[in-house]
Amino acid sequence: MNAPDTYVRSAGTALPGPAVDNAALARRFGMPEAWEQWVETFVGTHRRHFAVDLASGDVRFTLADLGESAARRALAAAETEPGQVDLVVMGTSSPDLLMPATVNTVADRLGIDGVATYQLQSGCAGAVQALDVAVQMLRSGRHGTALVLGADSCAKHLDVTMDAAALPPAEQINGALFGDGAGALVLSSTPSPRSVAVRHVHNRLVGLGREPGQVIDWYGRADRGRDRPPVAEDYKAIEESVPVLAAEVVREVLDLLDWKDTEVDYLLPPQLSGRMTDRIVTHLGLSGAVEVSCVRETGNTGNALPFFQLEQLLPRMVEGDRALAVAVESSKWIQAGFALEKV
Repeated sequence: MNAPDTYVRSAGTALPGPAVDNAALARRFGMPEAWEQWVETFVGTHRRHFAVDLASGDVRFTLADLGESAARRALAAAETEPGQVDLVVMGTSSPDLLMPATVNTVADRLGIDGVATYQLQSGCAGAVQALDVAVQMLRSGRHGTALVLGADSCAKHLDVTMDAAALPPAEQINGALFGDGAGALVLSSTPSPRSVAVRHVHNRLVGLGREPGQVIDWYGRADRGRDRPPVAEDYKAIEESVPVLAAEVVREVLDLLDWKDTEVDYLLPPQLSGRMTDRIVTHLGLSGAVEVSCVRETGNTGNALPFFQLEQLLPRMVEGDRALAVAVESSKWIQAGFALEKV
């Protein structure tokens, strides 16, 4: 609690191509009108963006493309030159390649060199894990300015030739839930007039003995022909577990900081889908906090989502405002979150 503060100076985001609404998605994959209505009503996500062209299947944007765009926006908003960055940390579950790490490709494109870089492979908690690493390293005094990235793309797993109607609902829902995107933050060990202090970052693995809620497979040359899905998801387990795990994060962070429920001005809830976000917010019970959500318009962009929320939040915060963000990683169950205060 007595560690030096670190400060969020800016946020920037990037989305690939035009938005794809539920009607367009249904038409492209030959789904009936009832499916479109089901997505609107029971998923609650209206549109998303894809890095792959739905007509041809060509990948139009790599993860590095999106990360570079988001980083440039964040750096410009912070009035920070790439040469001033001395630490880069990225969280993603879908890097362009196993090697070189996407974080290093982004750094190269920005002209950043001679600094420490880290890439964390994780699902929806990866953005918070990247934030945690950057905050701890800034507090150590080893670094002064950090660029933190969170990005994900489902382009590798989107087969535009598939017969979507023949897929089981558990696989159909992925096409409606997920979208592609990237986000970036500029962090500093010194405050600026527009910066927001990071009061706490929470990360905890809670998956001991629990089956994964989501599995994303990786194929090598020896097993690429095996008949198993690249993505598998236990959506029922996610529906049941995420609200409970999110509430535990809220209680622990508020108790640690000695903040009352009524002192939270903004809530950045987990962003699985529009419908799930509504359920989670109700379960958290912070009725006095203003919800900051974007998933209905962007789809679930994984590790990019907290940055889209922060891009909305930061300009709205005034002196004394407090914000609490929560993320839950369902692949092996990780609780994550962070608390901010405008000083």
